[in-house]
Amino acid sequence: MAEPIRVLVTGAAGQIAYSLLYSIAKGDVFGKDQPIILVLLDIPPMLPVLDGVVMELQDCALPLLREVIPTDKVEVGFKDLDAAILVGSMPRKEGMERKDLLKANVAIFKTQGAALDKYAKKTVKVLVVGNPANTNCLIASKSAPSIPKENFSCLTRLDHNRACSQVAIRCGVSSDSVKNVIIWGNHSSTQYPDVHHGKVTVGGAELGVYEAVKDDAWLRGDFISTVQLRGAAVIKARKLSSAMSAAKAICDHMRDIWFGTKEGEFISMGVFAAGNSYGIPEDLIYSFPVQIKNKTWKMVGGLPINDFSRAKMDATAAELVEERDTAMDFLSQ
Repeated sequence: MAEPIRVLVTGAAGQIAYSLLYSIAKGDVFGKDQPIILVLLDIPPMLPVLDGVVMELQDCALPLLREVIPTDKVEVGFKDLDAAILVGSMPRKEGMERKDLLKANVAIFKTQGAALDKYAKKTVKVLVVGNPANTNCLIASKSAPSIPKENFSCLTRLDHNRACSQVAIRCGVSSDSVKNVIIWGNHSSTQYPDVHHGKVTVGGAELGVYEAVKDDAWLRGDFISTVQLRGAAVIKARKLSSAMSAAKAICDHMRDIWFGTKEGEFISMGVFAAGNSYGIPEDLIYSFPVQIKNKTWKMVGGLPINDFSRAKMDATAAELVEERDTAMDFLSQ
């Protein structure tokens, strides 16, 4: 059997982690023959709760789970990691300016980036989930100069899955019949869910999304806003943020990094914009369509972009530039 890999989850006492840890420990993400050492990091006040999570993981009696290490110390949490899933972040509280939220998170992700740089393997794959995910990812990467920029990504797979699902429901097909939708930009309400390049298999035939849905007004209107605002809709209904669906998206994202994407298919993830063919500013973490092979992502380039898409791609880029500039000011303080 393979040597165990070390996988860190931060914010490990929180509700996303609670939905996530079982899937990782069971082998759904890194493979059915890959033993795992799970490292669970959280802040000191959450350690009693974390003990309960450790008990439950033990009680699942999972053969692949070799060890569970709960900690509040970065030197323990980030040591010799193969994968880091950074879920923990400062949540936005009522009456909080986005600026204040950014400032708090810059401090967190600067510390975690520096810890990755100092303690983790240089081959570590880092997924940032905690919001604002794109900018947090950028800060973590800039704080870990010895780890390749390509090893950092942020989660837009939840938005991608939401978009696939909305199209599938509309067409009366299963969600795996929809492929190659794209989330461009920021994991925020300015993100642009784009189906111009998407395909739907209906009754054995592969159609373009516009052809399959036959409702351009919906695709350019309510479809986009439903995906953009879905997180807020879940909070309004549940009084809690998306956890089950976020955990599933994290699993999809990391599994694709580990095992690659299907031939002829691409998925969405937030990655460094350097070298993109879409005129997006380079020093951003921006969600693009990517294909993955041998644990290495490659941006899908050269897709035709119409004026409708261009305006939306630029709007979400503008928000990211503003976030980045604010965050970089805090970083240099």
